[in-house]
Amino acid sequence: MRLRAGLKTVFGATGLALCLAPSAHAANIAVPLDEVRIIAFARPVSTVYVGNPTIADVSVIDSRHVFVLGKAFGATNMIALDSKGNPIVNTHVAVSDHTAGSTVTLQRGAARVTYACAGAQCEFAPTPGDAADAFSATMGQISAHQDMNVKSASNAPQ
Repeated sequence: MRLRAGLKTVFGATGLALCLAPSAHAANIAVPLDEVRIIAFARPVSTVYVGNPTIADVSVIDSRHVFVLGKAFGATNMIALDSKGNPIVNTHVAVSDHTAGSTVTLQRGAARVTYACAGAQCEFAPTPGDAADAFSATMGQISAHQDMNVKSASNAPQ
């Protein structure tokens, strides 16, 4: 559990930027993998619970807003309670593939590789479910690149 902006938060969730009705039952929320959305509550909430924090994550902005991050493909639920423990929101959350048009998936037999595209250029975008060798090699290169940047920054004169 993490305290932030005076609110109790249990991590995990996912969402679409929308204003949730004051009812305890709201519409389903959808968010693409590795993207964040803002959820706005109709009334202040005190606690936000997510069923499976490996699928989605929630960070509290204030008593009426949370960020929802899609972490893995799948579905879970999110419940938000007021300060008296009454449900403000009780909804399903779905994390899906990236929005249409921005990714290309190349299927070679059982092996899959995902590319992120902008204009006429596409680059490998490691995604859960991609071929293990391509995924691992690219993630290793990304990690090594980030480590070099951190090391360079820590050796920089202050």
